[in-house]
Amino acid sequence: MVLSKTASESDVSIHSTFASRYVRNSLPRFQMPDNSIPKEAAYQIINDELMLDGNPRLNLASFVTTWMEPECDKLMMAAINKNYVDMDEYPVTTELQNRCVNMIARLFNAPLEESEAAVGVGTVGSSEAIMLAGLAFKRKWQNKRKAEGKPYDKPNIVTGANVQVCWEKFARYFEVELKEVKLREGYYVMDPVKAVEMVDENTICVAAILGSTLNGEFEDVKLLNDLLLEKNKQTGWDTPIHVDAASGGFIAPFLYPELEWDFRLPLVKSINVSGHKYGLVYAGIGWVIWRSKEDLPDELIFHINYLGADQPTFTLNFSKGSSQVIAQYYQLIRLGWEGYRNVMENCHENAMVLKEGLEKTGCFNIVSKDDGVPLVAFSLKDNKRYNEFEVAEMLRRFGWIVPAYTMPADAQHVTVLRVVVREDFSRTLAERLVLDITKVLHELDSLPAKLSVTCEQKNGKNGTVVKKTVMETQREVTDYWKKFVLERKTNKNTIC
Repeated sequence: MVLSKTASESDVSIHSTFASRYVRNSLPRFQMPDNSIPKEAAYQIINDELMLDGNPRLNLASFVTTWMEPECDKLMMAAINKNYVDMDEYPVTTELQNRCVNMIARLFNAPLEESEAAVGVGTVGSSEAIMLAGLAFKRKWQNKRKAEGKPYDKPNIVTGANVQVCWEKFARYFEVELKEVKLREGYYVMDPVKAVEMVDENTICVAAILGSTLNGEFEDVKLLNDLLLEKNKQTGWDTPIHVDAASGGFIAPFLYPELEWDFRLPLVKSINVSGHKYGLVYAGIGWVIWRSKEDLPDELIFHINYLGADQPTFTLNFSKGSSQVIAQYYQLIRLGWEGYRNVMENCHENAMVLKEGLEKTGCFNIVSKDDGVPLVAFSLKDNKRYNEFEVAEMLRRFGWIVPAYTMPADAQHVTVLRVVVREDFSRTLAERLVLDITKVLHELDSLPAKLSVTCEQKNGKNGTVVKKTVMETQREVTDYWKKFVLERKTNKNTIC
């Protein structure tokens, strides 16, 4: 006897996802749905929508790592269900974090004995690391002021106007005045002389940037240290330095080992670095290292025992994944000094290839420096017909995500494009990007010029110049666009 049954609409075991009813329904946006859907349908529908995201490898706006070796991917997936904060349950993961702290501290020349443990912690990124470092500076300053019987309610921090937004968050969230050294055209980092002039008795620290987000340039930490030492000597203060090495911390030791920016300088008390940038780990890992135990006030460290044992903790969050910590340790031992140096040299060389290609177009001024973070920041020599934002927008048609932005105060009138050269940005891609930028420039050159340039005036009687009306200007632009679009259609349909 033949057994058969009719498949109901809810029986999707014999259907493909695209033959089911689930692709006919809109996805919920505001409320959780009443009914469940098959796992295959949920995966396919979400995966399809995610295809509309940009390609991370072509996201040249980001400093964050977008490629890792498959072996490291396996380690990360195997640890994806481990909560890093459960140190007693996952002691090996905790040990790997401690090894990373020790290795990075010595990379930054911390004054440690051979087997001495470094002082530091893993974070979810440099933003959290900066918050922790800032809190340590604020608390040390407050304790000192209290002991001296002086007011401690108006702390400030001195930075350049080029700092990343996390410094503004720290200042606002933790009630610290942010004193910014303004920029100027041609000089887009903090001026150490002006920074030291702004230091007063309420300054908890001066923050120097090793690798500006704007143009990749390293600030002169050595000069800042020397000037601040002299001011401290004259005033009796002990104003320290924090180095925000989010981007440059894994670059300078390998490309510029003689550059003094780290714990070799006596006033540098803490350093943060992003493991998920040139530490070559996927997003979600940062590090903050202190010079010594004395630079991290004990009262900021909490001790808990409800996870099975006494555990010290100094973080802004609690639970977080272990995968990125494990991935950082993998990269440190997998690549070693040799591997990191080779990666950074490749990034630098490919950045120079891109820079030279852009210079050959004759259309751009290079704003970035050759030394620093491997990136190329550039601006149009002539932006009367079109600007950097339009170039960035048209590059998206080729898949490239290249940011355009204005500089901070007092250089707001300067607009730049920036390409960050990461580990997975090869010379071939650099050359391809130059070709696509050239195509964009040619296409923009063929478009109607801006209204202020082409449609502003008309000839009046006796050779006088009369401003066109809005209606006349609009008609001229419309007619030009119609002609332009028609010509493109005609050329496209032409059979050669």
